[in-house]
Amino acid sequence: MCGLAGFAGLGDADIIRKMTQTLAHRGPDGDGYFVNVDPPLALGHRRLAILDIPGGSQPMWNEDHQVCVIYNGEIYNHFELRAELVKLGHVFKSNHSDTEVLVHGWEEWGQNLPTKLNGMFAFVIWDGRHRILFMARDRFGEKPLYYSEHGSGFVFASELRALLEHPLISHDLDRLALKKFFAYGYIPAPHSPYTACRNLPAGHHLTYELDSRKLTVRSYWIFSLQPDERLRDRDEALLIEELRHLLSEAVRRRLISDVPLGIFLSGGIDSSSVLALAAKHKDASELNTFTIGFSEPSFDESEYARQIAQAFGTRHHERVLDLAAARDLIPQVLTRMDEPLGDSSILPTYLLSSFTREYVTVALSGDGGDELFAGYDTFAALVPAQIYDLIVPRPLHRCIRKLADLLPITTDYMGLDFRIRRALLGLSYPASIRTPTWMAPLEPDAISELFHEPTSIEELYSEAIAVWKSSATGSAVDRMLEFFTRFYLQDDVLKKVDRAAMMVSLESRAVFLDNDVVDFCRRLPNWFKYRNGSRKYLLKKAMATLLPRVVTERKKRGFAVPVAKWLQSVPTVPPAASLANMDTRIALRYWQEYRAQTHDHRLFVWCWLAAQFALSPTTATQ
Repeated sequence: MCGLAGFAGLGDADIIRKMTQTLAHRGPDGDGYFVNVDPPLALGHRRLAILDIPGGSQPMWNEDHQVCVIYNGEIYNHFELRAELVKLGHVFKSNHSDTEVLVHGWEEWGQNLPTKLNGMFAFVIWDGRHRILFMARDRFGEKPLYYSEHGSGFVFASELRALLEHPLISHDLDRLALKKFFAYGYIPAPHSPYTACRNLPAGHHLTYELDSRKLTVRSYWIFSLQPDERLRDRDEALLIEELRHLLSEAVRRRLISDVPLGIFLSGGIDSSSVLALAAKHKDASELNTFTIGFSEPSFDESEYARQIAQAFGTRHHERVLDLAAARDLIPQVLTRMDEPLGDSSILPTYLLSSFTREYVTVALSGDGGDELFAGYDTFAALVPAQIYDLIVPRPLHRCIRKLADLLPITTDYMGLDFRIRRALLGLSYPASIRTPTWMAPLEPDAISELFHEPTSIEELYSEAIAVWKSSATGSAVDRMLEFFTRFYLQDDVLKKVDRAAMMVSLESRAVFLDNDVVDFCRRLPNWFKYRNGSRKYLLKKAMATLLPRVVTERKKRGFAVPVAKWLQSVPTVPPAASLANMDTRIALRYWQEYRAQTHDHRLFVWCWLAAQFALSPTTATQ
């Protein structure tokens, strides 16, 4: 992992150094710069050395010093690409740096380069011959890249805090982006919290021509389900074998490292599958596995991870934490997020990353398994929701919601009262936006009230509606799969993991997002993912012979901490800075109602706190 920054146009060496230094946590092993006068251009890079440690410094140039790259990520098929490029006549200077593949790959394939890559990446190429900047993000946006176009040029960086170090970038907040934050719990790309800044979407590349100042953004890949309806139960044995092979190869690719490596282990099907397949490529006694537990039993699942680690005989590392200590990290972690995130599991993810970094520099994860194989509880709600729509008239539904609001409020993990209220909230809206509203921190009318201006459902949930309309199959399961994979995974889960891991300079590698695994899942009919109430059907079948039954039959549970309970007292005085002219009186009313246990506003309260710490100059610190 690394951090990158740069600009074309007005600026100097001091500015690029300031921008790059803010990214030191992403790359503690060194920095590199290129500052050019004509045309005016500056590139900065912070390095976390993973591959070819002596030969991987950046910016990295081609032979005639006309093309260079700064890059964040890992290209897992770089050995194959290097061999292909050598056959085509390219001469490599490094021993096995994946970075140099990008330099020669640009010379050979130009803007088609991203389509050749299997990996996670955000890179920027300077082509001096054509006087252009070219940048791209990986297919799921595992690695971040923000940019800003202004009258005097163009600025980009791995994180917003680096972008905002450039003196020409406005810090004005974007009201629509913040509305979407309270609608989704995260800010979907290309939006960012700031009017001047954009988030390059996953699977997109950007070209900036320095002479004409022309900026072009294009999609080179988008996740869409194209199931092969010819596949039936008779093909199940072959599909199981193919999936197992593809996942095994994905793990093998991600085990390549010149620094110590480990595996995040929760005891669930996804991370346990990663371990089981890693044990096929390495002696399990040489594999490091990492788990955190909590002293409070209701939130501690470390026992399951311990059982799996013992079954394989790994070098298992486990740390049990006091929940009070985790609670006290709320201000520290949220302040270091330069973009608000409504996912409170950022806290345990940060704690796990911090613990893991004490031993290794790279960790494999099971991220993406839930989205690709229908692992969330909401899939089980689809059929009941359809029946409810048919038999319950709207006036009666409104009465049922009012009755549900009278239920005593608990702070349990996914308590019954919470699940009932969430389900009824989603059922209040059209099927096209039901999935995001089930998870919404605020309802559309409440968002309009908070911002003192009407906001239509179509504007708030334009991304979700577009996915619903574009679905190739029209299946409710497929539509939900596409929503989770194209938005929740990319703009919540992967953003959370990247920020939490990079806060402690740890590289996280998502096995399930391998190109070949994803392409397999795209053509897999949904009855191999969700069948008769069973989630992750084919994945469980594929791993049944490799994992203990306690894993494949265990009910899924999220990576949670008791944030609902904490928010009743932490912080003692709620921050209430004015952000984009939001009505702080309404926000504080929600806060007080939640603390008085009269209304369950837990999701809003967390999001409000996240926005305050990430965006308010009165609460944020470096």
